Amino acid sequence: MISAQWQFGDVLLSMLWLFLLVVWFWLLISIFADIFRDRTTSGWAKALWVVFVLVFPLLGVLVYLIVRGRDMAERALRQQEADRLDARDTARGGVSVADELTRLAQLRDQGVIDADEFARIKARLVAGTTQD
Repeated sequence: MISAQWQFGDVLLSMLWLFLLVVWFWLLISIFADIFRDRTTSGWAKALWVVFVLVFPLLGVLVYLIVRGRDMAERALRQQEADRLDARDTARGGVSVADELTRLAQLRDQGVIDADEFARIKARLVAGTTQD
């Protein structure tokens, strides 16, 4: 029986090592993605960072996180904000604010909405929100 050869502590230790391995690869992928996402770093500097992380993995990752960690977090936040705005625009159906303002003016001209409602919705569209 193969299950009789594994003690509970061995299973926990194996799970811990598997977790650390997944975290390690996630960290490497995050660092490589950040190296190539950074537009302020030259190509040679990017190449040196890649070589440093590949030749001295643990030291390279630690040094990168210490030296560039704050910038890495700022780039990640900017990317998240861009993704959020892109998702919002996609969910909107690809209609631009100008198209919505044109349609809104048509509704006002047809008498479907009054001038106050037109002004309120227009202010919301210009501000970038579409919720009631």
